[in-house]
Formats: sequence, structure tokens, C-alpha cells
Amino acid sequence: MPKFDLVQLMKEKAEAVQAIVSGIKTYEDAFQYTIDLTERQGGKTVVATGLENKERDSLKKQCETAGLKLLEFPLRPHANEIHTSLTAVDWGIAETGTLVLDSTSEDVRIATMLAETHVAILPASKIKPDTAALENEINSVLKTDASVYYALITGASRTADIERVLAIGVHGPQELHILITEDNLT
Repeated sequence: MPKFDLVQLMKEKAEAVQAIVSGIKTYEDAFQYTIDLTERQGGKTVVATGLENKERDSLKKQCETAGLKLLEFPLRPHANEIHTSLTAVDWGIAETGTLVLDSTSEDVRIATMLAETHVAILPASKIKPDTAALENEINSVLKTDASVYYALITGASRTADIERVLAIGVHGPQELHILITEDNLT
């Protein structure tokens, strides 16, 4: 399937489960999106995982300029302070609008489960048509001798009780924003 079609399908399926999908070109775009969103929602804190030091430093400066606090690792002491989590995800599954994220690190699990809002950066080249298309990647992960934990995230957290009353954000973020990037993110 052509990349354009995969991106379109990913967007369509993710939006069907109430994710908000946007396109960006640079990390700076992702940072500005995250800061603007956090401010609109009245949040005061941001946490970011999966960024290189250079990008993290840039985000920290932008947060400070906006009057927001970029939380430092380890995140356990900040568990109840996290408003917005910004993560770089490993893959997307277009067929279901699902994100795949290496969550082996406790900090990643805290960031993605305890934030009110999750903003995910997904390179277009990492979008696969379906779960079966991830076979080689998953096999290479399983061949390592380390313990790993991958999370599959489809939409914001949701659950329903026995009477089928839907509740959003009970077991994770209330909102999921997916920022689909060009392949060479700078």
C-alpha cells in the first residue's frame, strides 16, 4: 500500500476512536503543538520520552518561555502532576489506528498512563498496514535476551460499566493526539 494511503487510513481509523490526528514537519512543530494544547487545557506540566538531549533541551526552553514545567526523570515522584505527555512512538498500525510503543521503561509507562493528554509523534515511514506487517520488527524484539514490554494504544482510555455507560480517561489519558511526521524529522 502506498505511504499516502497508509497515512490516510491511519488517520481515518485513529479518528474513528476519537484520536485527534495532525501532520507536522519538525520537532519544533510537535513541541509548539504540545505547549499550545497544554495551555488551552489549563495544564502546567509536560513530560517527554523518546527524545534526544538536543530536542529535550529545546522543548525545555519552549516550556519555560510558555510558563510550563518540563518534568524530569524519574517520573515516579511526579506521577500525580503530569498533564501532557509527549512521546515518540515506534510504529503505527493503519488498519486499527493503533500506536505501538516500547514501554519497557517505567518512565514511559508513567508518562503514557498517568497524563491527562497524550501527544504521540509517529513518523509516516513507521506506519504499517496491519499487525501482520510488524512480524519482522516484533521477531527482532523477541530475539533479544532482554525483558521488554510493548503497549498498543488505540484512542484515549475508555471503559464501560455493566450498564454500558462509557467513561473516558479512567485507565489512562482522556485525549490522544497523533502527530504524523515526515520521514526525516528535524
